[in-house]
Amino acid sequence: MELLEDTIVPEHAQEIKAEAREFAAAEIAPAAESYYESGEYPWEILEAGMDAGLVAQDLPEEYGGKGLDLQQVLAIAEEFYRADAGIALTLQLASFGAEIVVEHGSDEQKAEYIRPVAENEQITGLAVSEPETGSDLAGMTTTADKDGDEWVLNGEKYWVGNGVEADWMTVYAKTGDDENDRYGNFSMFIVPTDAEGYEAEHIPEKMAFRASKQAHITFDDCRIPEENLVGVEGAGFYMLADFFNHGRVIVGGHGLGLAAAAIEEATAFVDDRSAFGRSVNEFQSVQHDIAEMRMDFESARALTWRAAEKVANQEYPGYWAALAKAVATEAATDCADRAMQLHGGRSVLTNRRIARVFRDARVPVIYEGANAIQRNLIYRQAPQ
Repeated sequence: MELLEDTIVPEHAQEIKAEAREFAAAEIAPAAESYYESGEYPWEILEAGMDAGLVAQDLPEEYGGKGLDLQQVLAIAEEFYRADAGIALTLQLASFGAEIVVEHGSDEQKAEYIRPVAENEQITGLAVSEPETGSDLAGMTTTADKDGDEWVLNGEKYWVGNGVEADWMTVYAKTGDDENDRYGNFSMFIVPTDAEGYEAEHIPEKMAFRASKQAHITFDDCRIPEENLVGVEGAGFYMLADFFNHGRVIVGGHGLGLAAAAIEEATAFVDDRSAFGRSVNEFQSVQHDIAEMRMDFESARALTWRAAEKVANQEYPGYWAALAKAVATEAATDCADRAMQLHGGRSVLTNRRIARVFRDARVPVIYEGANAIQRNLIYRQAPQ
């Protein structure tokens, strides 16, 4: 049975899912091990994804994209992440943050900045987290101060995808200091990466997602025009909260792809091994492990696709997005852990796919808001 089968996927998303599956099998999976070993940025695969119409195509048709909706992007995500998480993240980060400009930016900003990304001439990124804080969106310290007809940015950002590679970034910065309105003190800005005062360097090598590059950015009196403010001053927190509702559903897809990869590897391994004169898959404990993995995966997939519909319809989006992100990414870690146990000693060999999946599965539980934060959101935003 195909784990990522189509029956749960809305009909309008099935064609793009099939295209993503074909691309992942032809381009991502064969290169996964080599890019994991080298830690290089997969430019060639990114360009191939652009040529295939699978990168940055959630951007509107009027600016050169395909206008893919949340469910279509989720369909792509689960296929890409089954093939390799690091390469998949690179492909999906090519337009990361641009969606905020689409939703809240001016027509002039969209024409200048969104069109080149949608037409795959540029890539972008989103700078939110900082060296001392990640999940506390109201605790960020990077500032943007108005000086005449310019904004002047100072501070640091960390864990920024494409911080080095991107042509421009959407940056979350503090513009107010009202103690009675913590959430109204932040705004969003478009910052070209060639702006004076913008410096970025790659974060030292990671144990996982090695084909995806994150950066440490420093803003040192980085000046940008006043028209690079996105939307209304002081609305940045709320823009980001809405953006993450969509993003967390997609991260649920990251977890589903990784969980599917773990189940595939575990099943193939136990079907092909013998011990004590029997096939390993005949042992009841092994069967129970595989069954538990299937239970985790199928439960998480059903929830994630339900959440995609709820978030798309703006039905308690924060609640459903947090549920999907937490449940699916934890299903991935649980499945990867069981798969490692079933592989025994071979699980620790670095050239084994399951070893890469195990490492990669540790990451999505952290990004887009650690899962402890998701539990806070689930409790606070649950329908009453």
